[in-house]
Amino acid sequence: MMAQPMENARPDFLERHYSLMELSEAWNVSPATLRRWFKHEPDVVRFGKGRRGSKRPYYSMRVPESVALRVYRLNTYQSAPGHGLEGCK
Repeated sequence: MMAQPMENARPDFLERHYSLMELSEAWNVSPATLRRWFKHEPDVVRFGKGRRGSKRPYYSMRVPESVALRVYRLNTYQSAPGHGLEGCK
């Protein structure tokens, strides 16, 4: 028996993506902390410039909503409704 595709399924690339600044403001956590939390997470979009000489690499991150919720729960032990992305624009 073949699985029926979900009619209301949204492709991953259409999922809401948040900047670290948006998450920082919503969660009251520093962007530096969030950068560490999301550094090795799969599905986080990273873009920017590589190293130039001895300067650090510069890149921006965009975090899918599903990844943000998972990482938030892992790092804050908050899994009850009412915690998460409500404060994001």
